[in-house]
Amino acid sequence: MQTVPTFPQPITPGDPQRRTWLLASSAMGVAATAAVAMPFVSSFAPSERAKAQGASVSMDPAVVAPGQVKTVEWRGQPVWVMRRTPDMLTTLEDMQGLADPYSEKPQQPAYATNAHRSIKPELLVTVGICTHLGCSPVTLPEGTANASVPPNWKGGFFCPCHGSTFDFAGRVFRNKPAPTNLVVPPHQYLADGTLLIGEDGPGAA
Repeated sequence: MQTVPTFPQPITPGDPQRRTWLLASSAMGVAATAAVAMPFVSSFAPSERAKAQGASVSMDPAVVAPGQVKTVEWRGQPVWVMRRTPDMLTTLEDMQGLADPYSEKPQQPAYATNAHRSIKPELLVTVGICTHLGCSPVTLPEGTANASVPPNWKGGFFCPCHGSTFDFAGRVFRNKPAPTNLVVPPHQYLADGTLLIGEDGPGAA
């Protein structure tokens, strides 16, 4: 004798058991969808670091001693803030051997298109990345024992990767791998003397 399979009896729309089953199924479906959707949606939210990379940064230039360099991160790049001594500024008057002594190439804002390439002569603000292949130069003072610079070296920046040299205004010397001067980012000084890097403004002039 053949056995006839039995099936659960249909539950009428007004059956409490059906309502309970539907509610439980819906809740699980919503939870599963949320679990999948939340990581996907959150991937569109910019991270705090991403926000910071596009924002301006500020610092107190008073903390930079004469002859010293402080590094500030802006847009993921090292920005140097150097307080130049009177002797350093004197070396900028000698433009012999420089590839772009008058800063004719657009590596700086208009207000930094001068011999010292800055708003305030004593304060240099420049991106500390060599314009050749993106290496980071180092400071070499006058009288250094480094044989990679000429004997009459008056001080400046030297890129140890490929030998590019820059004066204390970030201007590159001729016949070096770096094609242009170091980049001067937008910057300004606020009313309280704070240096704001990343924005031009009334305090820039």
